[in-house]
Amino acid sequence: MHDVAKSISAVPVQSNVRPRRRRSLGVAIGLLVAIVIFVFGIKALQIGKMMSSPKMMPSVTVTSAPVKEEDWAPRLSAVGSVSAAQGAVVSTELGGVVTEIAFENGGEAKKGDLLMKLDASQEEALLRSAEAEAQLARTDLERARDLAMKKVVSGAELDSAQSKFTRLNAVVDQMRSNIAKKTIVAPFDGQLGIRQVNVGQMINAGQQVIALTALDPVYVDFALPEQHVSKLTKDLEVRVHVDALLGREFNGKLTAINSNVDPITRNVPLQATLQNPDHVLRPGMFAKVDVMLPEIKKAIVIPGSAVSYAPYGDSVFVIEKQKDPKSGKEGLVLRQQFVRIGEVRGDFVAVLKGLKAGEEIVGTGVFKLRNGMVVTINNELAPKPELDPNPADT
Repeated sequence: MHDVAKSISAVPVQSNVRPRRRRSLGVAIGLLVAIVIFVFGIKALQIGKMMSSPKMMPSVTVTSAPVKEEDWAPRLSAVGSVSAAQGAVVSTELGGVVTEIAFENGGEAKKGDLLMKLDASQEEALLRSAEAEAQLARTDLERARDLAMKKVVSGAELDSAQSKFTRLNAVVDQMRSNIAKKTIVAPFDGQLGIRQVNVGQMINAGQQVIALTALDPVYVDFALPEQHVSKLTKDLEVRVHVDALLGREFNGKLTAINSNVDPITRNVPLQATLQNPDHVLRPGMFAKVDVMLPEIKKAIVIPGSAVSYAPYGDSVFVIEKQKDPKSGKEGLVLRQQFVRIGEVRGDFVAVLKGLKAGEEIVGTGVFKLRNGMVVTINNELAPKPELDPNPADT
């Protein structure tokens, strides 16, 4: 009985707990919904404010360069090689044993200076024998002339004595010539190379002894396309640069224009003459040649670093002042301008079409820019382009 009473009294307690739990769950859900609505409301207000405020693009710092109009003398550029005005490899005409070498490798030689001697003892002995026979022939000829005047000998015998004397004198001259050829001398003034023979060496006819080169003046051989022939005349100014002597410019004159055009390349071979008193230009050097034409023309000039090169067309970025329609503030905005590029000189390029003198363009770093960008100018670290740059040798 006691247990039944307990179970009956516990039933109302369970029915009271369930409504309480339901009310707590509803309150929690309501709070969560209120929080979500509040958060979404804040975000909607922020987005609305951002959309209603004027859009300001961040500015990019660039360097600027002016578009200039300068006087440029037209020039025709080519590449060529330095060659000696006079040069030869001194060789022997006769063979023999080298008995004396009278020069130093790399030294200077004047015309007629002794370079080398070959053994000529055999030729000298033959010369003495030939001279003796020639002297006897002279005596016989004089005797025959006396006898012919006295009608003792015939004219045929006199002619034979005259012929013998002439023949033996020719043998003497030949011996003297062979002896002279055993002595090698410098054929002209120049600088010597490195010898290719040694004392005591037996050499054959035609053996190369040493290179001799006249280094002042020197020639520069190059070629230009045939369409420039009408612009070329002798004595035009020529400026030459060589990779071996960076920073130096050599001035000369156009001294020769070939009469024929190469039928394969359609180029005209040309030759310039340069003074080379310090002998720094050597035959075989690679040379960059500029032929300066006499007329002067105006050119629109900009730094080469300002050009954005692309397959569809080269362009630059012009810096223009522009007012923001919403804020009313004036700023600097980029305008991409396509251009036609002409001649290149040093760090500068000529613009044939697309720009006017006085405009301001971006000088460097154009690859990162786009049309309509807002920019600010800072030229503190801007590189200075030069017409004749001399970069440091690194």
